[in-house]
Amino acid sequence: MIAIRGAEEIELIRESGRLVAGALDLAGELVGPGATTGKLDSEIEEYIRSNDASPEFKGFRGYPAAICASVNEEIVHGIPGERCLREGDIVGIDVGVRKSGYVADAARTFTVGEVPAGTHRLLEVTRRSLDVGLGVVAVGVHLSDVSHAIQCVVEEEGYSVVRELAGHGVGEELHEPPEIPNFGEPGHGPILKVGMVLAIEPMVNAGVPGVKTLRDGWTVVTADRKLSAHFEHTVAVAETGADILTAAS
Repeated sequence: MIAIRGAEEIELIRESGRLVAGALDLAGELVGPGATTGKLDSEIEEYIRSNDASPEFKGFRGYPAAICASVNEEIVHGIPGERCLREGDIVGIDVGVRKSGYVADAARTFTVGEVPAGTHRLLEVTRRSLDVGLGVVAVGVHLSDVSHAIQCVVEEEGYSVVRELAGHGVGEELHEPPEIPNFGEPGHGPILKVGMVLAIEPMVNAGVPGVKTLRDGWTVVTADRKLSAHFEHTVAVAETGADILTAAS
């Protein structure tokens, strides 16, 4: 059953969302050649806790860090550590924050120094697919209409969407119904209603859509080891469309 949130609950999720956006802004300042993913993790955790909130990922099903830091062919759930970012890398930073009992979740993929034009294009298409999907969010549309819109943008540009992973509802828990794939035929699934809160997150591969999970049990990589990009927002369904609760300040 998909939760319908009242105005007060949505504002509490927005409060968490502001901290998620702030954490991602901080990540953008820290990412660069020579930075370690572990340093990103510690700085962002300190930022979250200094705002009387907690990093929702840490301890979630045993996950050991405050953020996910997924480099190059890593799609999601990369565990931060001693890995040093290098010129030409990309790194997806995924952050969840809990404050006042409510959770928001978002991700951005950053470039490390100068990257090839093809890499920029992958990130631009992934970001645009999210924007297009958010533009479809409206009262009365089917959830699969959002999924289909994302898929169309990605595949028209020659990329592929990850099929084994999906977005999700979010609010009192990090993962709530519904599951939100980034592909599918339109006109299916739940009908969107005011007060639904959704984490929509295209994960786009430069090559094939297949994935593999590494031995750490968390890090998901592309099957062909080509690059992958990831962008995500938490949004509330409003009368006016998608109310982005993790928008940058």
